[in-house]
Amino acid sequence: MGKAHVYRRDHINTDEIIPARYLNTDEEEELARHCMEDLDAGFVEKAGEGDVIVAGDDFGCGSSREHAVWAIRGAKVRTVIARSFARIFYRNAINCGFYLIESNEAVERINDGDEVEIDFEAGLIKDKTSGIEISFSPLPDFALEIIGDGGLLEHVKKEMQGN
Repeated sequence: MGKAHVYRRDHINTDEIIPARYLNTDEEEELARHCMEDLDAGFVEKAGEGDVIVAGDDFGCGSSREHAVWAIRGAKVRTVIARSFARIFYRNAINCGFYLIESNEAVERINDGDEVEIDFEAGLIKDKTSGIEISFSPLPDFALEIIGDGGLLEHVKKEMQGN
């Protein structure tokens, strides 16, 4: 269970997720210190393990940088829920072993600070604050395998060892 950090706007880009001035490292812990700082200067202090980011359409648009996923994951955010994701960000997230959720209803109904619990396999978000339950379409099995293995590189290593 975690707290929702809601940004009711579209087109949150990768430079707002992790500003380009911090791209001189690939260390998640270091990137996490600057996660979302140009959009919400207090995000890092507010975010806790298992929290979720909720946003509008086209989350992760802009430059195709894995650093954006690494910064969010490094901040211990469990997932991002959005109406839609930029295609390259979506694929980078899966390749990095990070689960994303697309849900119009969740974006409309979850409020900032709400406590949410997510059952990724069942495709269910429980907003413990408001008492509502929101269904979403779980990721397909191949994506779940990649995420479960810790990302595409680890998944390929596992597959190669099995053959």
